[in-house]
Amino acid sequence: MGRRRRRRPDPADAARALPEAIAALSRTLPAAPSPEIFRRAKFDRPEAAPALWRLLFRVLSPLPADGALASLALEAQARWVKSALRSQGYPRRALVQLPDEGSQGGRELLLALAWLLARGPLPERLLTQSHVRLGDEMPVCECEALASPGLPAPGVEAEGCVDIRHLQWLTGKLRLRWRNLMAGQQEQCALLGKIHSYTRGCHSDRSLGHLSVTETELLRDPEGGRQLLQLLETENARLEAALEWRRRELVFWQWMDTVLDACSPEDSPPTFLPRIPEPEAGVAGLLARELQALQEELREAAEARRAAWQAAVGGHGPEWRAARRALQAAVAQDLAALQRSWEQDEGRARPHGPHRLVRTEARVPGGPGLRAAEVTEALRAREACLEAVLCQLQGQCRQELARLAGARPGLIWVPPPTR
Repeated sequence: MGRRRRRRPDPADAARALPEAIAALSRTLPAAPSPEIFRRAKFDRPEAAPALWRLLFRVLSPLPADGALASLALEAQARWVKSALRSQGYPRRALVQLPDEGSQGGRELLLALAWLLARGPLPERLLTQSHVRLGDEMPVCECEALASPGLPAPGVEAEGCVDIRHLQWLTGKLRLRWRNLMAGQQEQCALLGKIHSYTRGCHSDRSLGHLSVTETELLRDPEGGRQLLQLLETENARLEAALEWRRRELVFWQWMDTVLDACSPEDSPPTFLPRIPEPEAGVAGLLARELQALQEELREAAEARRAAWQAAVGGHGPEWRAARRALQAAVAQDLAALQRSWEQDEGRARPHGPHRLVRTEARVPGGPGLRAAEVTEALRAREACLEAVLCQLQGQCRQELARLAGARPGLIWVPPPTR
């Protein structure tokens, strides 16, 4: 038997693989940008920039794309994308220097999208956020909301006069909306309890025992099943596109190398990627030495910054020393609270991810899911942490008000009535 010759890759197959890989990636992303947008962005065409600004805004936004988000101006979306990428550690400064009107920077935006793809399973996360929910789910953690900088907030100029009555009006408006939100949540929980109670025993799955809101709506309006079927078919198509993207992902990264080569040297600073050594006996030792070197470098940098800070504020008198002692006390208090929380939760896994709401009887043993008491305990722990932070901020505000009152002897401060 002769040796089997390796089949050389066909140039035509390689030429078809790249458009298919980009098309598969486009179908997994929100708004499904065309592969032509990616090609134009490589050559930094201005017509590709608006679509990529909107795409990055949809990708980075923690909230679903409703009418309020879609109605934001392109300039506001561009500013929010810059802020979100900067908070996540995007290393290139060329993105921040792009104009806010969203008409330039197609190649830089393509590099930012590739950076997000390289950090983690971006298509899988987007599919998880937009999947069709057949059951009544409840999130028990805020990981994604805490990791995101949130929506753009209107800026307030520090200089100039600020009407205190306007601030009081805004505070009252916020308090009213908070009460309306809480009332809506309580009403929704009451309706969910009625649906779960009235449909008890109607579900084919005995572990669930009752119908969800979506399943009850299908019984009330069978025509809505067509819309649900279309949503499921769309989600299935996106899942198939995600699988196709994973099979052809290497072709995309090879193409991204050519995009990096197209960048000019002054716009493309050298990127140092971590070297991945081959599996061998000395890998653990190599990693330990690298970690020790990084710790020494961090310690030297911290000492230099601390010495510079002490030299800058050392001659300002007792006020700076008092502020420093107060800051150290606040940090020690936060560390002690974290230590107590860790000791209380040691050995127990915190609830994570969305869970389906299932109504069970009081004396019936539950399944392997998460009990309501565990969720309540986690929420109370979170509430205690937020209350401690609120008390700390209120104390700082009182100190600032006392300082302002002392600066004006003829001014009388009347505290608001307690509620």
